[in-house]
Amino acid sequence: MGCILLHMQFLQQVKSEGKGVAKKWILVIFTLLFISMQLKAQDSLLKVNTDDTLVPINKSTQKILTPQQVKKRVRGVAIANVAGYSAILVGLNAAWYANYPRSSFHFFDDNKEWLQVDKVGHFYSSYIESRSSMELWRWTGISRKKRIWLGGLSGFVYESAIEILDGFSTQWGFSWSDFSANVAGSSLLIAQEIAWDDQRIKIKFSFHKNNYGNAPLDKRADELFGKTIAQRLIKDYNAQTYWASANLKSFFPASNLPAWLSVSVGYGADGMFGANENVGKDKEGNITFDRKDIQRFRQWYLAPDIDLTKIKTNKKGIRFLLTVLSAFKFPTPSLEFSKGKFKVHVLHF
Repeated sequence: MGCILLHMQFLQQVKSEGKGVAKKWILVIFTLLFISMQLKAQDSLLKVNTDDTLVPINKSTQKILTPQQVKKRVRGVAIANVAGYSAILVGLNAAWYANYPRSSFHFFDDNKEWLQVDKVGHFYSSYIESRSSMELWRWTGISRKKRIWLGGLSGFVYESAIEILDGFSTQWGFSWSDFSANVAGSSLLIAQEIAWDDQRIKIKFSFHKNNYGNAPLDKRADELFGKTIAQRLIKDYNAQTYWASANLKSFFPASNLPAWLSVSVGYGADGMFGANENVGKDKEGNITFDRKDIQRFRQWYLAPDIDLTKIKTNKKGIRFLLTVLSAFKFPTPSLEFSKGKFKVHVLHF
């Protein structure tokens, strides 16, 4: 409930800035849920029976969960999912969509906006939500296949429900590119669990506060992305990087590589002061900002990374912290390729 209230307060601050804010704050909520889910999931282990079925056992007592305990956990998780997400949708509708006129269901093509950084954001959101849900279903003790499919499809379902709400708002519309990104994010989690029973490639996020260097650009950034760190974190696509982080030891188990070592490929963009072009207009259509001279460009990164989930510890609090941080890219040096040139960053956030 605290997450939902925080979500509502944040929407009141930024409700005039664009639909990406609402969707990404949903991601923050599910990331917080993911933290608590993972912590609970660590209280259970899986024991292999003689018939190759997996049975959850309690780590401290080594007692096998009874069917009644499994049933009770499943019921609790199902109720929590339905009640929690319903409350979020109701709150989102009241705090966000109710401020804009409704319409019949329609589509909107936003595929070219923000050099697709927002689409990668949808991919990340769906992946993290699916991962969080899957870990909670793991805790219940249901079979491997059930927790993969129930958890794996959750991110897609959560994001699609919001996309449908967009379809009934005159301000936006149902976006097939957003929908496709949501499918891809959930699919990545499901595919890895089916193939490896592990997330060898984790999708991560990083952010740095941009200083645009002069008053007109800073003013435009404040209008588009907000003035606070929280607003910029969610809305400033120039300052976001999304990463695919591959754990090397999981791909080369016979090697002497440390279990925590990963390599990450990142994507971002810069020079964007509008969704499609660097032009701003008022309600009457008059141009109030025109910086088409600023180049909009993509950025590709290569960097080492740390898989924090592979660091062994018996301390629950430390495991909790490492789980929190596993959804975000650890700051390291990086190699950037953009505008046809390479650039080295001593430390990339």
